Amino acid sequence: MSRIGKLPVNLPAGVQATVEGQRVEVKGPKGALAREFHPLVQIEMQDGALRVTPRQQDQQGKALWGLSRTLLNNMVVGVSAGFSKVMEINGVGYKAEVAGNSLKLALGFSHPVVFDLPEGISASVEKNTILTLTGIDRELLGQTCATIRAYRPPEPYKGKGIKFAGEAIRRKVGKAGVK
Repeated sequence: MSRIGKLPVNLPAGVQATVEGQRVEVKGPKGALAREFHPLVQIEMQDGALRVTPRQQDQQGKALWGLSRTLLNNMVVGVSAGFSKVMEINGVGYKAEVAGNSLKLALGFSHPVVFDLPEGISASVEKNTILTLTGIDRELLGQTCATIRAYRPPEPYKGKGIKFAGEAIRRKVGKAGVK
């Protein structure tokens, strides 16, 4: 029995959901999201809440049960409150700036890195080094952050690079001096 899957997804005030077969559309004050769910799970509306149940009691059905409930909950939270991730840029001369719908990053290369933000994701920069990305789709937000971080991941010796706020970087000791 999935401890996550059996919990209902309550709809806050101002959020509406429609279920048509395996397709679920959720509309709220921040926007609208739609997703097609796996056929091994059944999604139904009961008493103002969405419930997910597995169609088969095998291993795959139970695994998809909890996953589907979490994806559905992320959709509801996204359209009602939204998601945000904060990233830090560390390094001498490393900085970011928002230009329209793109992000211009100076990361120690001979050229600036220009990253076009996907539709539904917005960015803001504080002090040239703190980057905040916001959006309603948690999956798209996480993928966007991972793509930006991949341009210059933090290195273990000086900690230079792009990292998530609060992320611990395992530091290494550099070379010892020659005697």
